[in-house]
Amino acid sequence: MQRLTSAVEHRGRLCVGIDPHPGLLESWGLPANAEGLEAFAETCVEAFVGEVAVVKPQVAFFEAYGSAGYAVLERTISVLRAAGTLVIADAKRGDIGSTMAAYAQSWLGEKSSLSADALTVSPYLGFGALDPALSLAAEHGRGLFVLARTSNPEGGDLQTAQVAPGVSVAQSIVDEAVRRNATEPGLAGLVVGATRGHGLDLSNFSGPILAPGLGAQGATAADLSEIFPESRKLLLPNSSRGILRHGPSVSALRAAALEARDEVESALS
Repeated sequence: MQRLTSAVEHRGRLCVGIDPHPGLLESWGLPANAEGLEAFAETCVEAFVGEVAVVKPQVAFFEAYGSAGYAVLERTISVLRAAGTLVIADAKRGDIGSTMAAYAQSWLGEKSSLSADALTVSPYLGFGALDPALSLAAEHGRGLFVLARTSNPEGGDLQTAQVAPGVSVAQSIVDEAVRRNATEPGLAGLVVGATRGHGLDLSNFSGPILAPGLGAQGATAADLSEIFPESRKLLLPNSSRGILRHGPSVSALRAAALEARDEVESALS
């Protein structure tokens, strides 16, 4: 968490996504293949390195091109991290036992070419199933962002269901993250969507929160202080397509990211 705190102090709280959606590739005049994917990623890296603290590649859009897509993702992660930009691999992995351990090694292990600074994970096979990833992240000074209250409306029925009187499924995830962070501060971050009131008690949670939904999904910087009144220090609002639509111009992408970053900092000051 120390590295994240330092990065945020120097370059702000905005997290910019790299989402090479086929529609964006088309609007950028790029082919929907590995070559177009690489050109897209390289442009994003050039625009964002040194300007924002955190970049979040959406793994699915790379994975769609098979091994060639993964090769582009490996290079993207490597270049970003070498330049001092923190990388959250948005892979939303979640499994049990040795399979979860293998996912953890892929995305958080020292020897993996996909290794990022943090990984998004799903706790919906039980928070305890994340133990291999939590242990490896702690060992290597990395982190997890655990899905709690997501921005998609389909998640509401499950995430707001009651596991005890007055305690939702999502709140139970928050409470477990608080417990895990008591011994490893900041190890377990949360994913909480910025597009609506989340209904969570975050007063005891002091770790980072990844808040998707800024820009194209409808959330604005002005909404953040109302939705997250107690969680501003390491709140990482994420904007992806709202910024990426300004490409393929590197200068226009950079300007859009800087404008969004400054709006976030002003709103959360």
